[in-house]
Amino acid sequence: MPKPYVNFSDDEFRERQARVRRELAARDLDGLLVSRIEDQHWLCGLDTDGFVIFHVMFIGSGGQLTHVTRTADLASIDYSSLCDDVRVWEDAQGNPKSKAIKDMLESHGMAGKRVGIQLDTFGLLPALHLELREALDGWCELVDASDLIRLMRLVKSPAELDHHRQAGRILDRACARAIELTAPGADEGHVLAEVYRIIWEEGADIPASRMPMGHGDKAMNVRYVTGRGSIGENDQVTFEMGDAWRHYHVADMFTVLTGPKIDPRHLKMHEACVEALGSVQAALRPGRTLGEVFEVHRATLAAHGFEHAILKACGYTMGATFPPTWMEQPMIYRDNPLVLEPNMVFFTHMILSDQKAGLIMSLGETSIITYAGPEVITHVPREPIIQR
Repeated sequence: MPKPYVNFSDDEFRERQARVRRELAARDLDGLLVSRIEDQHWLCGLDTDGFVIFHVMFIGSGGQLTHVTRTADLASIDYSSLCDDVRVWEDAQGNPKSKAIKDMLESHGMAGKRVGIQLDTFGLLPALHLELREALDGWCELVDASDLIRLMRLVKSPAELDHHRQAGRILDRACARAIELTAPGADEGHVLAEVYRIIWEEGADIPASRMPMGHGDKAMNVRYVTGRGSIGENDQVTFEMGDAWRHYHVADMFTVLTGPKIDPRHLKMHEACVEALGSVQAALRPGRTLGEVFEVHRATLAAHGFEHAILKACGYTMGATFPPTWMEQPMIYRDNPLVLEPNMVFFTHMILSDQKAGLIMSLGETSIITYAGPEVITHVPREPIIQR
């Protein structure tokens, strides 16, 4: 397979770029500065983590497509990007990045034009944004277009969905292995090592987020925290697991209880999570809003007496993402007006975190939205997971 090494057909990339150009015209924009790496990957296949230092793309309404990058990323561009117009910013004291961007924009005739910019991305640090504002003020008009490509990426192509499904098949195997190994006395590092071994050996990508595995005093954390330990007796072990196939992510979530004693409150929390996950998945239908889905989550858990323990979001979309997180907008929270469409992908998690009681329970899966009901592509047990 010749370079560049991309995971979709040339026709699919051309159609994506054409859609962006049409939307630029609809918004009366002459071009877009793309600093979100996920959008750059979607537009041309670029595969690099160099965005954490500096990397910007430009797509113009007239078909222009340009990278502005550092020498350290030239090999990555050659390897993975369909865009062959590359401008280099030199790492040097007193050499502002904004000058390289302005020079590129000037070469595309953007003086006096309306240029979109992305303001909600890890690729555009506040310092660079301020620098760009100063350099371009009065030269061109910068317009917030943060959602222009992100919204397009919500509905996945058949090839993208296949990547999600493959990631799901691998995560199911890793999930089963994690459950098998989780028991009193088990070393946390060994459990995680086995999970990552499966992901690596299956050819998948490690997830963009570090996977939380909370137990003991860190059981209530739904975030990764440093430090390893051994799983205890009468423990609650919270897993939020994920992996990716060609950067396309899936996730699941579950809590393993260890014995010999099982708190009956845990079992009631688990029963509520099972019903809530089923109700939320039943609500994942084209035409429903994310706010409506959240309300199903809230009402179901409240009916079980656990409204005090619910989180204020119960999921989010999944796609091709890069570190530091696999989470993307939109999230499923109260009154979110976004309407579900076929071939969107969402991770829905039911989390009960009773801080006062010191108890946690969780259950979550990833689904593809279809008219016939959600196609669930990661799977967690519905019965309580008890490992003595």
